[in-house]
Amino acid sequence: MIAVVDYGVGNLRSVERALVHAGAEPLITADPDELERAQGLVLPGVGAFAAAVAKLSENGLGRRVAGLARRGKPVLGVCLGYQLLFDESTEGGRHEGLGLLPGRVVRVEGSPHLPVIGWSRLKQTAPSSLWDGVADDAYLYFVHSYAPESTESAIACTAHSPAAAAARGNVMGTQFHPEKSGSDGLRIYRNFVAMCA
Repeated sequence: MIAVVDYGVGNLRSVERALVHAGAEPLITADPDELERAQGLVLPGVGAFAAAVAKLSENGLGRRVAGLARRGKPVLGVCLGYQLLFDESTEGGRHEGLGLLPGRVVRVEGSPHLPVIGWSRLKQTAPSSLWDGVADDAYLYFVHSYAPESTESAIACTAHSPAAAAARGNVMGTQFHPEKSGSDGLRIYRNFVAMCA
């Protein structure tokens, strides 16, 4: 079972459907026991960093996710869920993240328009099991105005994001939405599910 972490924001159902297509048995939940039992966690998200952090702070859900990650449970953050994995964000002031990936999230620079919306080529900059069967320079779907700065944990970049994906051990994430990225996105979910097995 793969737990889709339900903290009151995000695109839970589309992630759930993508995981089903990827061969997983997803469960949308915030229940501590279910999170503990899960083989892996997906932290989805759309919206603003500060509001998401506040939701995760309720009932200690963020601390629980971080604790499970530090004990080795695979975690995949998607879009805002990816940003939450970092140390901090400058969106609407300074806000602490979960501290599972080093670095901070800042406003996107170098894009002709904000938010960045649409398909962008993803350049794989480091090997990762997430990329198994996914061609370098594949097109993935993005919707965001903030993104992580360049970080040593980056495993992919785009023209507008130096860390369009990052990973450190069992913790990984993508600024793009795999669930909206066609067959390549579904393959990324399949690869994550395989890591959890």
